[in-house]
Amino acid sequence: MSDVSTALSHAASEEEILPSFAELGLPSALVESLARGGITHPFPIQAASIPDALGGRDILGRGKTGSGKTLGFGLPLLTLLAHQQARPKKPLGLILVPTRELAQQVQTNLEPLGRAVGLRMKTVIGQTSMPRQIDALRRGVEVLVATPGRLKDLMRQGACDLSDVRIAVLDEADHMADMGFLPDVTDILDQVRPGGQRMLFSATLDREVDVLVHKYLSDPVTHALSEIDEPVDTMEHHLLLVPPKEKNTITAEIANREGKTILFARTKHGVDRIAKQLAAVGVRAAGLHGGKSQNLRTRTLAEFREGRISVLVATDVAARGIHVDDVSLVLHVDPPADHKDYMHRAGRTARAGEKGTVVTMVLSHQVRATTSMMRRAGINAERLKVTSMDQALVKLTGARQPSGVPIPEPVIPEQEKRPSRGRQFGGGGGRPRRSGGGPRRYRDGEGGGTGNAGGGEGNGRPRREDGQRSFEQREYGRPYGERDAAPRGDRPYRANRHGGGGGPRSRRATNA
Repeated sequence: MSDVSTALSHAASEEEILPSFAELGLPSALVESLARGGITHPFPIQAASIPDALGGRDILGRGKTGSGKTLGFGLPLLTLLAHQQARPKKPLGLILVPTRELAQQVQTNLEPLGRAVGLRMKTVIGQTSMPRQIDALRRGVEVLVATPGRLKDLMRQGACDLSDVRIAVLDEADHMADMGFLPDVTDILDQVRPGGQRMLFSATLDREVDVLVHKYLSDPVTHALSEIDEPVDTMEHHLLLVPPKEKNTITAEIANREGKTILFARTKHGVDRIAKQLAAVGVRAAGLHGGKSQNLRTRTLAEFREGRISVLVATDVAARGIHVDDVSLVLHVDPPADHKDYMHRAGRTARAGEKGTVVTMVLSHQVRATTSMMRRAGINAERLKVTSMDQALVKLTGARQPSGVPIPEPVIPEQEKRPSRGRQFGGGGGRPRRSGGGPRRYRDGEGGGTGNAGGGEGNGRPRREDGQRSFEQREYGRPYGERDAAPRGDRPYRANRHGGGGGPRSRRATNA
């Protein structure tokens, strides 16, 4: 469990200063359950927010990923709803999260604790069986963990009634805004019982999140640890200037290092291409993006978390639920679109005080844009010009020469090969738009608000922070780096939208 296991990394000095969970007012059943998992002392955000939450106050929590906020809102929610005299037929607690992986992570963290105090929990997410979710809701659950799109679909079908919800939690509200879910979120919160307790956790308070705070939180207590733009002391940042012809080779050498490593690509196609290229030279890696079925995504994350695979290649949206301990290096194979994406990606390492390294590969024509993006993130990264297996590369990343022996493609069960059919039961495939009618940034497989049936995240074109497509996207229809990284025969894109050559525009890469 991410929050559970990372809590063990607290320094002894912090443990002496912070009160114990029992001193914070948690029931003995929860304290004992936490102790069985090895947790005896809270994180700072937990110690700060739990007493106020137990007192019934609305909470506005601000902290970077890895700060322990899941237990910060989960423990008081479970305490306040514990040991119901009668089994309710409607949910009493609601936890809204932006992605399926994060929903499953929250469920994994809180379900054992919920059982200790007699509470039933259910996860409601897209690309999973809606009939089973409907059946569980009819039998009754006290706490619901949900993504907005699927929950809206269940509400439209009359399968989920939120009128008895006493405590509603919004986790990673800024990411929900980025993914265009705020219209669904407001529709959901409008159906929750008035006067109940609200807890909102977000790394930033941008304009759209601030609207939620003012509309739904009543005199909230704010607990802020740090801004998302504040660099982590235990995290190192480096820019690797690489020759275009050696980018694939250097990527494989870094991926072949010891330790858990996450590689980021801008598109689903890029993820699949990198994973195949790594397997071809003997590096075992797995891809994670919205074009894969939920069963396959869950299995891939479990294998990565348990160490059966040490390299994960992911897109930005799919990675928003990756809370895995011991990730020692994050590699941006494609530079991110903006500084928020950079900080989110980087947050997969150096969690809870552990050390981590973040490396961004840039080609010569990407240096100016990438440097500007990192400046907005408040990062002063060291530039390093490297070539394949040179001493500087090995020293920084632990790069190793791959074996060159191809790894056979794993056998995937038939039911895991394709994502579900979007709106077969009315959910999972909508295209959420950004609040206020703005441009669609991501089309997430969780969606379900508006639009056509889909099945994956991000069919939109990635844009720069100012809303304009980059030069590479305007001219070649694909993100940074792929123009030089992929052999010409492997390019399923239109070569020049103004000239000719290449395939039709419909075959260009789509954002994930």
